Amino acid sequence: MNPSNELSQPLSPAQTSLGLGVWKRFRKHPGAIFGLIVLTLLLALVVFAPLTAYDPEVSDISARNKPPSIQHLMGTDALGRDLFTRILYGGRISLTVGIMVVVIGLVIGVPVGALAGYYGGWLDALLMRITDTFLSLPAFLVLILLSAILREVELPLFERNSVLTIALVIGLLSWMTFARLIRAAFLTLRELDFIAATRALGGSDFRIIVKHILPNAIGPIIVEATLELGSAIIEESGLSFLGFGIQPPTPSWGNLLSNAQTHFTTQPWLAIFPGLMIFLAIISVNYIGDGLRDAFDPYKVLDQIGE
Repeated sequence: MNPSNELSQPLSPAQTSLGLGVWKRFRKHPGAIFGLIVLTLLLALVVFAPLTAYDPEVSDISARNKPPSIQHLMGTDALGRDLFTRILYGGRISLTVGIMVVVIGLVIGVPVGALAGYYGGWLDALLMRITDTFLSLPAFLVLILLSAILREVELPLFERNSVLTIALVIGLLSWMTFARLIRAAFLTLRELDFIAATRALGGSDFRIIVKHILPNAIGPIIVEATLELGSAIIEESGLSFLGFGIQPPTPSWGNLLSNAQTHFTTQPWLAIFPGLMIFLAIISVNYIGDGLRDAFDPYKVLDQIGE
């Protein structure tokens, strides 16, 4: 039998139904469905933020410190700015930073993990020692230090209030888990028979990595990317809360919370609503991550193939 003919056989019904099986397992997770609905609503709100009746940075002294009402759903701040509008625009910043951090983590972590896991030897040892070095750093303290440094650097892309600056600072310390997960997957997958057959047929290393091994490691990547999104939102909020992230008057959930500190006893809504949005975003992302982890569980996938 010609090995190339065997490798080119169409996928079996069990294999083609794996994607559908992932969705079926995912939707059986009530928390994951709840998280998906909540995150979808949050994304819809922040996308359509410009449709609100107020400008997030325009003050109205006559409306300062108003409690929640029909006119101002979440009240107003000390400068009379509509809090609901500022929270929606702040959500744009926080979620954008989170997505950019995940992209940066993937861009750095996936190649590092793939090269280390596929080639092994001295390259694996070198890349994993670099990864261990980054893991050993006190992450939040380094985030504060890098943020403070980049805020003072005069470069076109790294402005004081730049979303890119904050995302890069967080992303540089968020790729290590991706690298370790991909390395672990590659160490297992590179030893399988179909990889040996592809190599025997003359497949290049690049082709084997990109077309044969990486697609089979997509499950852990998706799960970790989802969980990393939640971590990035927390880290951005923490940096902005401490004054090292997005700076006023540009709103983000973190600096909205920071500005509410002095008014918490008299205008509690200034802290409650931004905190609630952070909570909903984090809990929904974590529930989605839990659902995806169960959906991509290899034992459940193997059970489905054996049916």
